[in-house]
Amino acid sequence: MNAVTETGTPVLAVLTGDTPPPDMTAVEQQAEVRYTDAAGLADAVRGADVLFMYDFLSTVLPSAWHAADRLQWLHIAAAGVDPVMFPELQASDVVLTNARGVFDDSIAEYVLGQVLSFAKDMPRSLRLQDARTWRHRETERIGGASAVVVGTGPIGRAIARLLRAAGLQVSGAGRRARSGDPDFGTVHATDRLAECVADADYVVAVAPLTEQTKNMFDAAAFAAMKPSARFINVGRGELVATDDLVAALRSETIAGAALDVFDTEPLPADHPLWTMENVLISPHMSGDVVGWRRELVGVFTDNFQRWRTGDELRNVVDKQLGYVPSGS
Repeated sequence: MNAVTETGTPVLAVLTGDTPPPDMTAVEQQAEVRYTDAAGLADAVRGADVLFMYDFLSTVLPSAWHAADRLQWLHIAAAGVDPVMFPELQASDVVLTNARGVFDDSIAEYVLGQVLSFAKDMPRSLRLQDARTWRHRETERIGGASAVVVGTGPIGRAIARLLRAAGLQVSGAGRRARSGDPDFGTVHATDRLAECVADADYVVAVAPLTEQTKNMFDAAAFAAMKPSARFINVGRGELVATDDLVAALRSETIAGAALDVFDTEPLPADHPLWTMENVLISPHMSGDVVGWRRELVGVFTDNFQRWRTGDELRNVVDKQLGYVPSGS
C-alpha cells in the first residue's frame, strides 16, 4: 500500500483551508508536499499518493476526485467523515482514516459543562448580572439525573464516563442493544429511539452522520422526551430536523437545547435559535481546546510513518458504515 514515485519520494497533497497545519516538518522531510486550497485541489491531488484533508469540513473532494489518479490513502483531520462519504470514494480501493481519539475528552468536558449550565441556571445568572439584577433562585442537582448518550463510539464513551463520574445515571443508544457495557451499562437500539429518550433528563447526540442517522431527532423524538428534558448536540447538525427542534422548544415540548453543530454553519444571523432563552449556542468548538491542531497533525504524522513502513494504519474507517468500527 505504500508505493511511491520513481524517485522513492511519496507525493502528499494537503487541503489546508484558512489555516495551514502546524508541525509538518517531519512529513515534509520525507515527502513532496503540495499545500492547496479548495480551488487547487484537483491539480494538487493529480499524481498524489496521499491526501491529508486538514480542512476537514470541506466538501470539495467529490468535484476533484476525477484527478485522483494514483491516490492510495486519504486522511481526514476529524472524527466525522461525512464530508468525504461519496459513492466514488466508497467504491474505490483508497484507504480512509480519521482523527479518532483527539476530541474525546474535550467534548466530554463540554457536555458536562452544558449539563451544569442548565442545572445551575448559569446563562440566566449572566443575563441578570448584565442587568445588575439580584434575583435569588433555586437550582437543580445533577447527581441522580439521567442521561442518554446517543452514539457509542469513543467520544460517546468519554461523555458517558465523565457524566457518570459527576453522579448522573447514564445509558447509551447505538446500532444494537446490549447490557453490561463498561461505560454505558445498558445500550438501547437507536431504531427504538423514542423509548431510549423517554425518561432522560439529558439527551446527548454524538452519533456519526450516516443515511440511517440523518434527521433522527425529529418531531417524534422530541415528543417522546420529558418536558423537562434538555437536548445537547455535539455530533452533526444534520442529525437534527432543525425546524422540529425549534417547534419543540417554542412549544416547551422540551426544556432546552445546547447546540454546538448545525445543519447550516455559520448559523444564519436571523435564525430563531439565536433569540431563544432556553438555547445555548457555540460555534462548532466543543472539541477545540488549546493545542488541538497540533494533535491533529500528530495523528496524521504517526499514520504517515506507518504508511511509509507498510505497518497497519490507525483509525481505518469502514467506508460502508461511515466510521471506525469498535475495537479497531
